[in-house]
Amino acid sequence: MAKEKQVIVGATRTIVIRGLDLVEDVVYIGLGTILSIAAIALLVVVFKSFVAALLSRGLTGQTVGLLDQILLILLVVELLYTVQVSFREHGLTAEPFLVVALIAVIRRILVITAEVSKLPEAAGEVFRHTMLELGLLTVMVLVLVGSLMMLQRAKRGQTNGA
Repeated sequence: MAKEKQVIVGATRTIVIRGLDLVEDVVYIGLGTILSIAAIALLVVVFKSFVAALLSRGLTGQTVGLLDQILLILLVVELLYTVQVSFREHGLTAEPFLVVALIAVIRRILVITAEVSKLPEAAGEVFRHTMLELGLLTVMVLVLVGSLMMLQRAKRGQTNGA
C-alpha cells in the first residue's frame, strides 16, 4: 500500500512539474513575442525620426533624443536576450540582467546630462538633487561594470580550471 502511494505521489509530481515547465515556456514565448514586436516598432519609429531629422537638417538638435531612443531599443533587445537565455536554460543568469541595468543607467545619465543646460535656471535644490542623482548613477555604472568583470573572470576561471 505504501509503495502504491509513493508511485501515485511520484507520478503526480512529474505531471505538476511538466505542467509548470509548459506554463513557463508559454510565458517566455509570450514575453519574447511582445519584446520582439516592441523592438521592431521602436526601430521603425527611431528610423522615421532619424530620416525626418536628416531631411529637416535638425539632426544636431535631436541627437540626444535619438540616442535615448536607440538605447531604449538596446534595452528591449537585451531584455529579449535575457528571456531567450532563461527560456533555453530554464534558469536565470546574472550577466544579461547586469547588461540591461547598465544600459538603463547610461540612458538615464545621457538624459540628465542633456537636460543639465536647463538646470541653472532651476532652483538650487533641483540642481543639487540632479547632481546627487548623477553621482549615484556614476557609482552604479562602476558597480555594474565591476560586477560584469568579476562574472567574466569567474567564467574564465571555470573554463580554464575544467
